[in-house]
Amino acid sequence: MKKRALFSLFCFAFAMQASAQDPVIKRASCYDEGIMKQVDSVRQTMAKQGFIVAKESSMAMESEYEMAVLVPLTEGSFYQFVFIGDITSRLYEVRMYDSDERQVIYQKKMWGDVDGNVISFPYIPKFSEFYAIRPVQVNKKKKQLCGYVMLLKKVK
Repeated sequence: MKKRALFSLFCFAFAMQASAQDPVIKRASCYDEGIMKQVDSVRQTMAKQGFIVAKESSMAMESEYEMAVLVPLTEGSFYQFVFIGDITSRLYEVRMYDSDERQVIYQKKMWGDVDGNVISFPYIPKFSEFYAIRPVQVNKKKKQLCGYVMLLKKVK
C-alpha cells in the first residue's frame, strides 16, 4: 500500500512539473531599424532580378547559438536565401542541411567584410524536401540579438 501511494505521489508530482513546462518552442520576433532598411533594399534588388519573397521572418537570437529555420524547397526551382544579422556582431555563419542532415551550404562572414552582416547564397535543390537553415552570430557585447531570414524564389 505504501509503495502504491508513493508511486501515485511520484506520478502526480511528475505530471504537475510536466504540465508547468511549455513543450512548444516558440520563435520570438524582434525589430531592428537598421536590419529592416537592409531587408527593404534586398527585396527591391531581388524583385528587379525576378524573385518573389517565399518566406521571411525576423527572429530573436542569442549570441553563439544557432537558430534552425525549416523550409520546404521544390526540386529544380531557383532560390536565394538571405540572412541579415546584427551589425555589431563579429561573426556570422549560415549552414544549410538537407533532410538526411548532410550539410549542403556553409558560409561565414566576419565583421569588417563588405556587407559583413549579410549572408546570401543561391540554391537549386535536387530533391523536393525540407531543408534546415541554421544561422548563427557571435557578439561580444550583446547576448540577445536580432536577425532576419528571407527565402526568395525566382519566378521570371
